[in-house]
Amino acid sequence: MTELDDWQVLLGLFPSEWRQLGRSSGAVRRLRGFASLDALLRTLLLHVGCGWSLRETAVQAKLAGIAEVSDVTLLNRLRDAEPWLRQMCQELWKESGVSLEPSFAGRPVRLLDATVVREPGRTGSEWRIHYSLRLPTLECDHFDLTSTRGAGTGERFGRFHFLPGELVLADAGYCHPAGIAAVVAAKADLCVRLSPYGLPLFDEQDKPFPLLERLGKLRKAGDLDGWPVWIKFGDSRIAGRVCAIRKSQDAIQKAQRRLTLKQQNGKRVGPKTRRYAEYVLVFTTLPKPDASAAQVLEAYRLRWQIELTFKRLKSIAQMGHVPKHDDQSSRAWLYGKLFVALLSQKLATVGKAISPWGYLLPQAPHPQPVA
Repeated sequence: MTELDDWQVLLGLFPSEWRQLGRSSGAVRRLRGFASLDALLRTLLLHVGCGWSLRETAVQAKLAGIAEVSDVTLLNRLRDAEPWLRQMCQELWKESGVSLEPSFAGRPVRLLDATVVREPGRTGSEWRIHYSLRLPTLECDHFDLTSTRGAGTGERFGRFHFLPGELVLADAGYCHPAGIAAVVAAKADLCVRLSPYGLPLFDEQDKPFPLLERLGKLRKAGDLDGWPVWIKFGDSRIAGRVCAIRKSQDAIQKAQRRLTLKQQNGKRVGPKTRRYAEYVLVFTTLPKPDASAAQVLEAYRLRWQIELTFKRLKSIAQMGHVPKHDDQSSRAWLYGKLFVALLSQKLATVGKAISPWGYLLPQAPHPQPVA
């Protein structure tokens, strides 16, 4: 199979209206140097998918007969393609059946995360991308590139600005009193994976909350509950809830194996840690009338669905070229990486039931009945 054949197979995985999205998004106001919309997208995917620099991508595209452009022109096309790539990511998520909205309505939702990327080569620098995505549009409203070393480079809520009434979803790296206090001070709410050792919990009488005792009542897979708790930051007390669900036996065994590997690598793993690993624990400031424990856990599951895709993105990004031109090109690069990750996910799904000839046939727009 030739490279052109490979590209045609890949096109079969794209959203059905990807060309229309390219035109309506403004990504193709000019095609100077590119023979077609296909050539433009193929060149952009060479840049974000292969991890080549803009200059190297321009050279490789010329050698392959795809396009003849300078690295500056390619950078401008990458900037223009930001909304196009984002919309194609949305379409691929819809195709996979993942809803990008929580089960309760009425609140703007944001997903916060960070990932480490590396320059190519053994001595390449490490960088941390901090980003915020708005759901369900996947619009990136914050993008920051920092070193992985030094003060203030880690995951923290204080890096972001919040609006009253919005809901913030984040992983356990953001679960500490100072960060939660910053979200609450902005009159926003959050659902964050609970770190039991990083976030001390108290009951209404200001006594340590007996979390393990409460968890002991969740004995079967799928058992869930929620309890009111308080946390402390300075002289203030912040009200919230812990929502918990017991994992399946298979998920518990996987979690225990990961803890055993950590123990074998010299890290301390106590019996409490092994108990906590039997559950998914989420801390939220959402009032109970606004969201039940099940709805809170579903909201966090939405964050985890996206995280599964970003895990693929992270494995790809470690081999890629880190953009350092401006926020717009960096966001477009991030969407391009996400698009490649979603394509790989779709390809893996298709591969489970692949046809004998090795690819899917395009669906006929008006199928005719067969006599």
